[in-house]
Amino acid sequence: MHAVTTTEVFLLAMLIIFSLPYLVWRLGRTDYYAPLVVVQIIGGILLGPGVLGAAYPEYYAFVFRPDVVTALNGVAWWAVMMFVWVAGIELDLDEAWKRRRETGVTAGFALLTPLLFGSIAAILLLQTGDGWAGEKGARWQVILGIGMACAVTALPILVLLMEKLEILREPIGQRILRYASLDDVAIWGVLALILLDWERIGRQGAFLVLFAALTFVVRWLIVRIPERDRWYAGLIWLAACGLAADWAGLHYMVGAFLAGAVLDSKWFTLKDMDNFRNTILLAVMPVFFLSTGLRTQWDVGGLAVFGAAALLLAAAVVGKLAGIHIAGRILKWEKGEASIIGWLLQTKALIMIIFVNILLDKAIITNETFTALLLMAVASTMLTIPIVTPKLKALAGLLKKAG
Repeated sequence: MHAVTTTEVFLLAMLIIFSLPYLVWRLGRTDYYAPLVVVQIIGGILLGPGVLGAAYPEYYAFVFRPDVVTALNGVAWWAVMMFVWVAGIELDLDEAWKRRRETGVTAGFALLTPLLFGSIAAILLLQTGDGWAGEKGARWQVILGIGMACAVTALPILVLLMEKLEILREPIGQRILRYASLDDVAIWGVLALILLDWERIGRQGAFLVLFAALTFVVRWLIVRIPERDRWYAGLIWLAACGLAADWAGLHYMVGAFLAGAVLDSKWFTLKDMDNFRNTILLAVMPVFFLSTGLRTQWDVGGLAVFGAAALLLAAAVVGKLAGIHIAGRILKWEKGEASIIGWLLQTKALIMIIFVNILLDKAIITNETFTALLLMAVASTMLTIPIVTPKLKALAGLLKKAG
């Protein structure tokens, strides 16, 4: 009898990863409520130990055995590093600086208010027991981490949703990108603070000094080579920054974001950038979603996890909308404008999932907290299109407003 090889099981897992979510999305016509990326994330959860593993433990153990999971994780690591790197390149802070009062006020309240609400929710969760804080997470790290997860806006998914709504290239779409871009920088800054390791402060300081010095060299070099070579050079730079950041204790994802953030988007054509991002989403990011699903746990009880997810969702949505409405009052926006912007900035999938994966890697949160945050991210993203679509139709005149 033929012995099943690791390669065959790996390819079986890949077949499942790519076929099932696609068929559900296409045949179920879920795009209005759940874009393909959301279906893939939900698929990862369903294929994880909490659902498939509980229902069919022998099949789960056969397909997702340790050697196969190790191979899948390697693909997932590189996929998400490339994705975060491109997100860093696409940050456009020049326009944000030109409109710094409007952008600063809006981005500030869009970040700080849900951060406050999320932190309060985290404090309430910690009062219920010990199932939410990781073994290496100080209380302030857990509270700040959960609070920031509630405040995150997923810039790449926001771009995809605004393309679907046909407002990405409209003035309101460009405004929303400015707000999200500024918050994106703050998110990674807060993450670096959370991950600050006083036992390795020397390494982290050395990494930052070396990174700053090499940035000048890389920026000088990359403008002097053909664009085709810039992509290859950029990937070398990405791998080096990820390695150095992880060695320093800041996590390879922080290095990936920094590697992209110091490169200018104007050095790469917009079409190539879109094609590269879409190829990553199509070809390798589904593996990351599956590996994320494999980390979900329900050990504190399914109802407790769902209850925590509901609490965090309320904190994230109410906090984000409250912050944007405060900004709208200060900036004297038209009626209905804050609601549209607030719901679009509520989009969380991907960047928030990457963020909480890092918190889980560092044992700051538990698998149960991770699962609750993952459910919150999926729910908040699924709410966006159904709520924003009728609002845009009712207030079509806002599309041309530049700020």
